[in-house]
Amino acid sequence: MDEITRTEQLLEFFKALADASRLKIIGVLAQQPSTVEQLAAMLELQPSTVSRHLSYLAHVGLVSARAEGYYNIYRFEAAALEEMARRLLARETLPAVAADVDMDAFDRKVLRDFSLPDGRLMTILAQRKKLEAVLRHAVKLFEFDVQYTEKQVNQILAQLHEDTASLRRELIDYKLMARDHGIYWRVQA
Repeated sequence: MDEITRTEQLLEFFKALADASRLKIIGVLAQQPSTVEQLAAMLELQPSTVSRHLSYLAHVGLVSARAEGYYNIYRFEAAALEEMARRLLARETLPAVAADVDMDAFDRKVLRDFSLPDGRLMTILAQRKKLEAVLRHAVKLFEFDVQYTEKQVNQILAQLHEDTASLRRELIDYKLMARDHGIYWRVQA
């Protein structure tokens, strides 16, 4: 299923549940099958309004109808709700909805706001989220599977700020780099 269709289904699903009257209809139907007239009387709504809501709920598969004499009897499709929730809210579905979002925009903004024209930092940031953005940038100066001495780490970090000890310590604390006996390396994410 392509991402546009998945996103549209997700929006339709939440839209169906985002109306108080539709939720009440589902609540009643979860207790007992009912006709439009019964639902209208119970919920103090016009039958045409109930029909419109039922049509939308049927469109997304949350209710079904069966003819019984002159009436359609509507019932809640709990299995359909569970299947929709399982499929649409799967771990891989929600991140896919944000596939076109620039996830690095905040980091770029922080670096732009707190860097000098030569790319060096004006200061080591105290705000946690902004510091994390700086550290994500700093760690990219190091290669994976390469071991660095403390002196090499300091030389590399000096490109960003003169307080290399603080940067080095923060990279370790945030587990972006590791160290053992004066040897440093970039940690695999």
